[in-house]
Amino acid sequence: MMKRIFGLITLLTTISLIGIIVIQYSWLKNVVAIKNEQIANKVEMVEFEVVESLVDEKMKFAPDIPLDVLPKGAQDRVLEIFGPQTIAEHFTVEQIQQKIEKAFAANGLKGAKFQFAVLSNTNNIGPELASPDYLKYYEQGVKDSANYLLHVWPLMSLPDEESRPYMPQEKLVLIIYNIQGFVLKSISWMILVAILFTLIIVAAFYLTIRTILTQKKLSEMKTDFINNMTHELRTPLATISIAVDTLKNEKIIGNRDQLLSIGQIIKTENSRMNTQVEQILQAAQLDVNQVLKDMKDLQVHEVLRKIESKFALQVEEKNARLEIHLDAQRDGVAGHPVHFVNMLSNLVDNALKYCREDVVPAISVSTHNEKNWIVVVVKDNGIGMTKDTMSKIFDKFYRAHTGDVHNVKGFGLGLNYTKKMVEAHHGTIEVSSTLNAGSTFTVKLPLR
Repeated sequence: MMKRIFGLITLLTTISLIGIIVIQYSWLKNVVAIKNEQIANKVEMVEFEVVESLVDEKMKFAPDIPLDVLPKGAQDRVLEIFGPQTIAEHFTVEQIQQKIEKAFAANGLKGAKFQFAVLSNTNNIGPELASPDYLKYYEQGVKDSANYLLHVWPLMSLPDEESRPYMPQEKLVLIIYNIQGFVLKSISWMILVAILFTLIIVAAFYLTIRTILTQKKLSEMKTDFINNMTHELRTPLATISIAVDTLKNEKIIGNRDQLLSIGQIIKTENSRMNTQVEQILQAAQLDVNQVLKDMKDLQVHEVLRKIESKFALQVEEKNARLEIHLDAQRDGVAGHPVHFVNMLSNLVDNALKYCREDVVPAISVSTHNEKNWIVVVVKDNGIGMTKDTMSKIFDKFYRAHTGDVHNVKGFGLGLNYTKKMVEAHHGTIEVSSTLNAGSTFTVKLPLR
C-alpha cells in the first residue's frame, strides 16, 4: 500500500513539474513575441525622430524663393547656382550615427545594433552616405526578416512644398540586426528567474523523493535490527531459562559436575548477552573526539599477533587457516589501545563469519609500507559480495544476508564501527569483492 502511494505521489509531482515547465516556456514565448512588437514600434519612433531632425537641418539650406515668380529660364539657373542640398554635404557618418544612437537611448533601445545609409534618387551607383558594414547587413537583412528590421524613410518635409524643387529626393535606410539577441537580453532577468525557480522546484522534488527513500530505507533497517536483536537476545535467554529449569531436577541437584556445567552455560550465555547489549550501547555512545584524545603509540604488528591469538580457538573450530604476513618495515602508529584492536579484529571476525561451507576457510592478514603509510590487508575466500552489498556494508545496521536472516550472528554494527574508527585514526578503508570468491579489506593508516 505504501509503495503504491509513494508511486502515485511521484507520478503526480512529476506531471505537475512538467506542466509548470511547459507553462513557463509558453509564457516566455509570448513575452518574446510582445517584446519583438514593442521593439518594432520603438524603432519606428527612432526613425521618425532621426528623419525629422535630418530634414529640419536639411531645410535650413533650401533657398526661400518661390519658383513661380521667376522666369522659366531663371528657374534652371537658380537650381544650378544653389545646387543639390544633400545630407551627405552637411553630415558625416559619425554625426548621423550619434543622432541614431541618441534616439535609440531615448526610446529605451540603448545598445541596439544597427547600420544605415542615405540614398538619393539621382545616384544610381550606391549610397551617398553609409555606415561601414551597411551593404553586408543589407544583403542579410533582405533574407532574414526574423533577426533583421529593415526600414526606409524619405528625407523630405511634406509641408514645405515651395522648397521641395530645390531639395534632392533622398531616403534613409535603417537596418537593426541581432533582434532576437537584443530581445533575449532585455528579458534575461525574466528567463533567469524562471530557470531559478524551476531549479528550486526540481531540487525540492529531488530532496523530497530522496528523503522519502532514505526514511523508507531507515525504517526497513530498523525493522531488521529489531528482528535481529530480538533473535540474538532471545537465544541466550531461552538457554538460560532451560538451564534454570534443569537445575530444579533432583537428579541434577545431587550431581556436582552437572551443576557446574549448567552454571558455566548460564555464565557463558549471560556473558554473550551482555556483550551484545554492550556492543549496541557502544555504537550509540561512540565519541570520536574521545578516541582522538586517548591515542597512544602502538605497534601494528604487535596488535595483529594479539588478534591471531584471540581468534585461535575460532579458527580451530572452523578448521580454517589464518596466515599472518608482516612485511612492513615500519609499523608504529598513533592509536587508541582498545578501539584500534577492535577495528582490526572486526575484519578478521567478519572473514570467519562469512566463510563458505564447500571450501576450507583461508584468511590472510598482511602488512606493507607505502611512503608514510602502513597498509593492512585482510583477505578471505568466503562468500564474497555483490556491488550493491559493497556500497552498503559500512552503513549502520546493514547486514549482508546469505539466504537465512539469522545464519550469521550480529547487528550490522561491526563494519560501520570499523570505518568510523579508521577515519578517527586519520586512515582510509577500501573493499573489493567477488561473489562466491572472497573479499579483501585494505586499511591505510599514517605512520607515527
